[in-house]
Amino acid sequence: MPPKLTWTDAEDLGLLLCDRFPAQDPLRVRFTDLRRWVCELPDFGDDPQASSEGKLEAIQMAWLEEFQRRRGV
Repeated sequence: MPPKLTWTDAEDLGLLLCDRFPAQDPLRVRFTDLRRWVCELPDFGDDPQASSEGKLEAIQMAWLEEFQRRRGV
């Protein structure tokens, strides 16, 4: 069984969020929702309380990069 993702796996989490919410602009997501959505991912296995603004921002930016790539921006 592969290891579960943690808060530091921003790139992988960003890709999963882009897959799960393909039409959602990551810059319009509140951090409270982002944190909840990450915790709800089946591949996520870290302590929900271990998130921080910096970790959420890194995930959001990874998601934004993939979101823009998929739209050819």
